[in-house]
Amino acid sequence: MDFRPILYIAGILLGAMAAMMIIPLVADLYIGHGDWKIFFLCMLLTFFFSGILILTNRGSEMKISPRQGFVMINLAWLLLSLFGALPFWLSGLNIRFVDAFFESVSGITTTGSTVFTGLDDMPRGILLWRSLLQWLGGVGVILMAMSIMPFLKIGGMQMFQTELSESEKALPRTTQLASSIGIIYLILTLLCFVAYDLAGFAPFDALCHALTTISTGGFSTHDSSFSGHDNVRIELVAILFMIAGGTPFVLFLKAARGNWRPFLRDSQFRWFLSIVLAATFLLTIYLVLTTPMPLDRVLLKSTFNIVSLLTGTGFTSDNYGLWGGFAVFAFFFIMVIGACAGSTSCGIKIFRFQVLYAVANAQVRKLIQPHGVFIPYYNGKPIPEGVPISVMSFFFLFAVCFSILALLLALTGLDFLTAMSGAATAIANVGPGLGEIIGPVGTFQPLPDSAKWVLCAGMLLGRLEIFTLLVMLSPHFWRR
Repeated sequence: MDFRPILYIAGILLGAMAAMMIIPLVADLYIGHGDWKIFFLCMLLTFFFSGILILTNRGSEMKISPRQGFVMINLAWLLLSLFGALPFWLSGLNIRFVDAFFESVSGITTTGSTVFTGLDDMPRGILLWRSLLQWLGGVGVILMAMSIMPFLKIGGMQMFQTELSESEKALPRTTQLASSIGIIYLILTLLCFVAYDLAGFAPFDALCHALTTISTGGFSTHDSSFSGHDNVRIELVAILFMIAGGTPFVLFLKAARGNWRPFLRDSQFRWFLSIVLAATFLLTIYLVLTTPMPLDRVLLKSTFNIVSLLTGTGFTSDNYGLWGGFAVFAFFFIMVIGACAGSTSCGIKIFRFQVLYAVANAQVRKLIQPHGVFIPYYNGKPIPEGVPISVMSFFFLFAVCFSILALLLALTGLDFLTAMSGAATAIANVGPGLGEIIGPVGTFQPLPDSAKWVLCAGMLLGRLEIFTLLVMLSPHFWRR
């Protein structure tokens, strides 16, 4: 295998991360905080390794085979996690490397789980770096889902080769497609920032939350997340842009070219909105019957937290752990569903449930009419051969990996609810778990180091769509 193009691209990505470090550097320098020196040192180190990788591997052929693609994705996410941890580790926070790496992995995978406490008094450069990590991870997820995953045929993502080809008819090269998606991502971030600012957020809070809302990351600048603000307008802005982050970005691309009809025709987007409405309706009825909260507050809190967990953002506007058994049960399943493929979201993804439904429906009809021919459809088109097997394989591996993660967490001494919800929130890249320790008002700081390493592996495994990481563990992958 020729590693030169892989290392060359990894060098470019590290260069982009080093350039992003300039932003918190300037922020700390402006307010006179000493951490600007740490960011300067980390920027130099990252640029140094980036330059080595680029200069020693330039001139190589840039055609990437599927085997090279798997290695490139795994190496890129690991390197970004390692170098992203340096500002946390070397800063004045005095934290150990395991905590710095956990925070970095959680940021770059847009999970949103945190080991940090005292966010309200934390240096602004560190808070900004946490948000930038998630913003960088969010755009990386979109580009990976649209440009790489369909051609590696991971978990049924090959279905979206057609959409990619349709987009490339107007944008002939993949680089142009990537730049167009990046521009749309930046515009949505700016719109979110302006909306937060007008809704009542301080400018710095508006910026950090805009970065982590569009990326469906969930890092906040406050320990209480959104529950400490009690501002209806801010929560409504968050709901709107979390939904935008969970929407396939190819729909925004088509809308930018004047075609808004795909928003109405795309079955995955319609299912996404339907799940939000149905879950909100059921939870609202339950809370009205079991809590003294007024209807308008129940409706707002239900919608906010359902959208947050479904999209994998992980913001919290209330301690839903106190809402009763049904709410906890519902949130546990909502957090693993995920939003749409081609978005910044995480989890299993809605299109996979649609494929399973279509296949099951065709099978039931076949049992009723044995001599009939029934073809499963997705979005009005026959599902390509091989997609159902890929999707079912993904579900199987998701369940197996979740079970192993939960078992490993239990072996570290965690209770049942913490181990189960920790495994779910890691592999689905959601953020908060359930229970008193890692629930909506807790953090992952009290967990033992062994549990944190397990969760880091789970977050990377979930963000890389499981197959991408597991395929490299096969001896057949490395054979010529």
